[in-house]
Amino acid sequence: MLVTELRFSDSINVATSPEHLYDLVSDISRMGEWSPICTACWWNDGDGPRVGAWFTGRNETAESTWETKSQITAAERGREFTFQVGGSFVRWSYTFAPIGEGAILTESWEFLPDGIAFFHKNFGDDAEAQIANRARDAREGIPQTLAAIKVTAEAK
Repeated sequence: MLVTELRFSDSINVATSPEHLYDLVSDISRMGEWSPICTACWWNDGDGPRVGAWFTGRNETAESTWETKSQITAAERGREFTFQVGGSFVRWSYTFAPIGEGAILTESWEFLPDGIAFFHKNFGDDAEAQIANRARDAREGIPQTLAAIKVTAEAK
């Protein structure tokens, strides 16, 4: 697997403000409505969308179900909402840019070096296949997630 395959991003134009999009996306309890893999998220210790806060996410595929702990690393209303799974394994980022009377929503995913090491430690000989599966899921899931967020954001 090439390093360039360990990151992906896509964007969509949404007929709403960057601030409204941020408010939707930073409410991690709603991610299960939009993501094809993440079925639920909740704040740990009653926290909320601020840098340093942690949340738990439940993910499901046909092969398995697992939970992750993620930490918010950027939380700037109307501009960026970013979190890292495991604190340093995988980075998910949402950026919001004004365009006309709407916004461009970009979702980005990157498998980080600590995540690669974690997968090799935990999956052994199957690590590369597991990493490839996660990369495939991100490439296929991001456009679906963006489209679903757009529907919610534009609903009147």
